Amino acid sequence: MPTFVRTEKCDGCKGQDKTACMYICPHDLMKLDKDGSETGHAMKAYNQEPEQCWECYSCVKICPQQAIECRAYADIVPMGGSVQPLRGSDSIMWTIKFRDGRMKRFKFPIRTTPEGSIEPYKKGYKADLSKIGMAGFHTSNCEAPKKGDPSQLICK
Repeated sequence: MPTFVRTEKCDGCKGQDKTACMYICPHDLMKLDKDGSETGHAMKAYNQEPEQCWECYSCVKICPQQAIECRAYADIVPMGGSVQPLRGSDSIMWTIKFRDGRMKRFKFPIRTTPEGSIEPYKKGYKADLSKIGMAGFHTSNCEAPKKGDPSQLICK
C-alpha cells in the first residue's frame, strides 16, 4: 500500500518551496499543493501517483510532523497494526502498535555522515583507456585478464 499524508498533521514543512518528503522521495512522487486546487488542502503534501510508490519509507522517516503513513510490511507488523518511525539526529525509533493495543519500540542508529562529505574517488583509481577494449577490464583489477573456458559456457 502506498504512502498517504494525514492532512491534519501536515504543515507543508512550514511553507517552504520544497517539503522534506519531496526532497527525499526516490521516485519524485510527493508534491506540495500550494493553493489547494489539486487536493482541496492548501499547503499540504500528497502522493501524486500512489500506484507508483515503492513503499521505501523514506518520506515516512523524514517527515518532521509524522504526517505520512504507510502500511507496514507483513513480516514486521501483523495485519491491522501500524508502524511509525521517529527520526532523531543519531538514531531512529520505530514504534509498532498491534491491533490489540500492545506497543513495541525499537531504536537503531542511523548514518551520521554529513551530506556531501564522502569522497568516492579518494583512493585514486584511474582508468587506463588503453585497456578499454580488453576483456574483463571493467570488472577486474588484475594485471592481465584471465581467459575463460569455452566448454563451460551455457550458450555456445
